[in-house]
Amino acid sequence: MGFAMDPYAIFLVRWLHIVSGIMWIGLLWYFNFVQIPNMGKIPDEQKPAISKVIAPAALFWFRWAALATIVFGLIQAWQLGWIGQALSLGLEGSGAKMMMIGFGMWFGLIMAFNVWFVIWPNQQRALGLVDCPADQKPKSARTAMLFSRTNTMLSIPMSYSMVAGPHLF
Repeated sequence: MGFAMDPYAIFLVRWLHIVSGIMWIGLLWYFNFVQIPNMGKIPDEQKPAISKVIAPAALFWFRWAALATIVFGLIQAWQLGWIGQALSLGLEGSGAKMMMIGFGMWFGLIMAFNVWFVIWPNQQRALGLVDCPADQKPKSARTAMLFSRTNTMLSIPMSYSMVAGPHLF
C-alpha cells in the first residue's frame, strides 16, 4: 500500500489541509473583521506597532497558510482520485459531489492567487517593507484591502462547497 492509499496518510493530509485552512481563513477574517475596521481607533503613535510588527507577522502566516491549504488540498484530491473530476467541476459526468468540491477548489485557487500575487505585493508597499513612491502606498493599501475583502466573500461559498461536497452527496 503506497502513500496515496494508506488510510493514515489520507487522514494526515486531510487534517493538515483543514488545519492550514483554519489558519488561512482565520487570519483572513481577522484582517477584515478586526484589524482593518479598528485601525482608525488606534492612536497614531501606536500604529507603527501594527504596521511594523503585527501585520508583517500575520501576513507571513497568512500567505504560507494559503499555500499549505492549496498544496494539501491538491494532494488530498490526488490521493482520493478526485483531482481531474473536481477541477473539471464534474462536467464529465462524475456528479454533484465533484462539482461542489471543484467549486471549492477553484475558489481556493483564485483566493491563493490573490494572496500571493495581489495582496502580498501591495501590502509590502503599503507597509513600507519594499521601497516605492509615497503616493503609491495608499493605492497599494486600497488594492490589498479590496482583494482581501474579495477573498473574504469568496471564502463563504468556498467553505460551503468544500463541506457540502463530501457531506451532502
